[in-house]
This record gives sequence, structure tokens and C-alpha cells, in this order.
Amino acid sequence: MLAGLKATTGDLVVLMDADLQHPPAMLPEMVKVIEEGYDSCATHRRQRKGESPLRTFFSKAFYRFFNAISNIKIDANATDFRMMTRKMVNAVVSLGETERFTKGLFQWVGFETKLIVCESVERAAGKSKWRFGSPFGYAVNGIVAFSTAPLRLATFIGFLVFVAGISYAIYVFIVAVFFGETGGGFVTNVLLHLTIGGITIMLLGIIGEYIARIYFETKRRPIFIVRDTNISEDEKHDS
Repeated sequence: MLAGLKATTGDLVVLMDADLQHPPAMLPEMVKVIEEGYDSCATHRRQRKGESPLRTFFSKAFYRFFNAISNIKIDANATDFRMMTRKMVNAVVSLGETERFTKGLFQWVGFETKLIVCESVERAAGKSKWRFGSPFGYAVNGIVAFSTAPLRLATFIGFLVFVAGISYAIYVFIVAVFFGETGGGFVTNVLLHLTIGGITIMLLGIIGEYIARIYFETKRRPIFIVRDTNISEDEKHDS
């Protein structure tokens, strides 16, 4: 997608599925929206036809969660079918990050966008490239790219565990001093170790997601490599 956007030269640019699930007949309507003064005309669905109820549930749950912890808001039924002006396209391609959550980037650049209803149709050819775990990876990438809430949650959980540990230590001390009961403590020790160990590993996993993003960003690898192109150097310079 980024390679295509960088290669474009027109005043208006459209992102749409090549399998014709995004109906080309909507393009004139999208042009009218741009002529109204908007920088982008995006589409969303009333219903998620062709998706399983389970995937629909998790998809909507993700967007509700994302909107709650992020400074940008994304429509839960938004699609990738959209028309953009040259100014907006230039803004999107100027963002050099490699972990690109495109729906978030389109919102982050801040251009005026109007949503219109698009009813997806059956694809004319091919099949979906998404696998069972793909939406989960997409969701994690979106959350990590646009929110630091998981890191703050890690700090909060760590603080709660610390307070719980101190409170329990005080309780054991009071019982021992006033009642002379120390207890065997075997079950308590096992539970405490399992609980604290599990929480620690979980928090390290959250922090690790952010460190992994930093690691890949510092490599500064090209986001895409073009092997062949039908765009001449003269056309690139003219654009």
C-alpha cells in the first residue's frame, strides 16, 4: 500500500481491494464528497457480511478498546476503501515508521474525512490472505503503535501487587505478634510465587512489545523494495 501511495502522482488517490469487494461504482460519489471540501472520503459498512459472528465480535471489541485508550478514534465498521487528496497522501507517506497501522495513520494526520456507507460484495476472484491469527497481530500492532496505556497498566498492576504484598506482610506480622500463629506458610508461599511470577512475566511481555518496536525502528530498513516499475524517472521528477 505504501509503495503504491508513494508512486502516485494524481490529485486524487483511491485505495480499494483488487478483488472488487469495494465497488468501483462508488467512485463518482466519493469525488463529490471531495468537491465538498473534504480531504478524504472513507467508507464504512452497516453490516459485516461474510464474516463469522466470532470475528465480528472480536473486531468490534478491539475498536471499542482501541478508542478508549487512544487519542484517535476509528469507526468500528470502517473499511480500507477511501479516496484522498494529494495533500493527505503526502502527509501519510511522509511518516517514516515501519510498523504501520494504516487506519490509525489516516486518522492521526488530522485531515477532514467524511464517512459514507459502502456495502461490501462478494469478491470477483481470489481469497482472503488473512489467517486465523492475523487479526490478533493487527490488533496488537495498532494498540502498541498508538497508545502507551499498556505500559501504564503494567506500572499500575505492579503497584497493586506491591501494595498487596506489603498488606499481607503486615497481616502476618500482626497475627504472629498478637495471636502467636505463624502457620506453615507452604501454600501461601506457592500461591504468592505463582501469582507474582505470572504477573511479572505478563508485564515483561507488554514491555517487550514496545522494545521490539523500538528495535525494528532503529534498524531503519526500507519499508519496501521495488524490483521493477512501469514508472519512468522522468515521470517521478515531473510529479
